[in-house]
Parts: sequence; C-alpha cells; structure tokens
Amino acid sequence: MTQSSSPASSTIPAPLKLDDQLCFALYSASMSVGRLYKPLLDEMGITYPQFLVLSALNEVGTLTVGGLAGRLSLEPSTITPLVKRLEVAGLVTRKRGQADERQVQVALTGEGQGVMAKTPCLAQAMLARSGMSIDEVKAFNASVKAFGARIAGTGEAA
Repeated sequence: MTQSSSPASSTIPAPLKLDDQLCFALYSASMSVGRLYKPLLDEMGITYPQFLVLSALNEVGTLTVGGLAGRLSLEPSTITPLVKRLEVAGLVTRKRGQADERQVQVALTGEGQGVMAKTPCLAQAMLARSGMSIDEVKAFNASVKAFGARIAGTGEAA
C-alpha cells in the first residue's frame, strides 16, 4: 500500500490477493470461531444465531423483535423465525406489547437462563484455542468493534 497524507487517498494496487484482503481475514476468523463453538452449542441445543439472541436478552432482560434486530444488526424478518424456534424450545417467551400490539416483547425463560449459564465454556474455548489472555482478547475485540463502527460510518463501537 502506498503511503499518503490521508488514509482515504492511499493507493491500493488492484486486485488484492485474497490473503491481503481484510474482509477475507475477518470472514475466515469468524468461520473459525463458528467451527470452534458449534460442538459446544450443539450440546446446548442451540445454533450460533440463537446464542446471539439469547445473549442479547440475557444482557437487558426484555427486548422487542425490532430491538433485537437492531442490537444484532439484523433485519426483524430474520429475527422473527429465530425467536419462534426459541419459543418452541421453551427458551424465550413472546408477548404482544400492551401499549402497542404491533410490537412483540421477547424475554428469556428460566430454561433460557439455564442455557445461558452454560455459555462461559465458549469464551474459555476461545481463550484456550487462541492462546490470548483475557486482556488481549478484550483489546482485540475493541479494535474490531472500532473498525466496524468506522466502516459503518457511525464512528463509535457497537
């Protein structure tokens, strides 16, 4: 990459080799994490997207389908089937809002909380496999979130 006074004006030779593309490195890392988590999530009876929904609910208690979609950077039409499957599994409840019946409130059940109590093994597996310390993982996570915010144009980490 040619150095210049502004990152936006830097010259990139085209096309980049696949291994030089940051998007591919992020994608590959995400896939590796998914492969690491899959057998652990299988034991819990949930998928990775379901884990994300449960995690968001575990943080704040109750969210609307739209609130979940916003928190997970997904469309509500993607969240609805996930939530329905989690409800059938007994891990969440769905209730129509009292003030606005168009809004569906989603919350963890006791069984959902029980599944979340098993999830620390995911972070333990990542730490063990990566060889990174907790502080290194936190710093890396902060860098990735800051990068994502810059790309999204929000300027702040999600």
